[in-house]
Amino acid sequence: MPGVPVNTASQNERKLNFWEKLYLPEVFKGLGYSFRKMTKEPMYTFQYPDELWYPPDSYRGRPVLVEEAGRPRCVSCNLCARACPPMAISMQSKEVDDVKEREPAWFEINMLRCIYCGFCEEVCPEEAIVMSKEYDLTFQSRDEAIFGLDRLLVPRERLKDRLDYLRDYKNRQFGQHWEFQHDNNLHSLKDRPFLTWLVEEGMQELTRTHLRDEEHVALGNTWGGVRRGPEPHVVATS
Repeated sequence: MPGVPVNTASQNERKLNFWEKLYLPEVFKGLGYSFRKMTKEPMYTFQYPDELWYPPDSYRGRPVLVEEAGRPRCVSCNLCARACPPMAISMQSKEVDDVKEREPAWFEINMLRCIYCGFCEEVCPEEAIVMSKEYDLTFQSRDEAIFGLDRLLVPRERLKDRLDYLRDYKNRQFGQHWEFQHDNNLHSLKDRPFLTWLVEEGMQELTRTHLRDEEHVALGNTWGGVRRGPEPHVVATS
């Protein structure tokens, strides 16, 4: 049995006139409002791709590797690969003739897996992997989405805005109560002039820390050597 239509109008509800029942005047009113906004209001949109949006320094685009003096700053510690939630980062280490001793033989990031969370940037002790401002990525195949060193390395000068932002962002939490000393980490690549100065002052062993002899620390020498534990306690007997 078909349903019976029921009038749900309230008792004091206003009735529509002829033009309101046509709905056309209201449609033209809406179009007129949109047209006034288009002609009188300023444009807030970009004519993409002719006009590109320049993100702020805090923007997290695709991750890139910092290149310094023609070589990656990365020391191949694998922390970024371990911290990556979707496991988009993979690398292989190799020994190099440099103060950092190791760098990646190959380094790959699967951009189809990357979720731009910035965890790799947070855990990197050398600020060797940072989030860039590049957001326009297109691929023709899955293989093109796997970026190697040739597409990941970016000169440090082009990442100055992001590196300056990270320095202020990471040190802000300590304020005036604690200030990081660069000489606390002999392998830090953030302050290469300091390492160069140490070598010029006679600390030649810094350039080959993995090859230097394990000797006891001499009197007055605080560089290198094996740390000695406490002397054994001798019990006197009568």
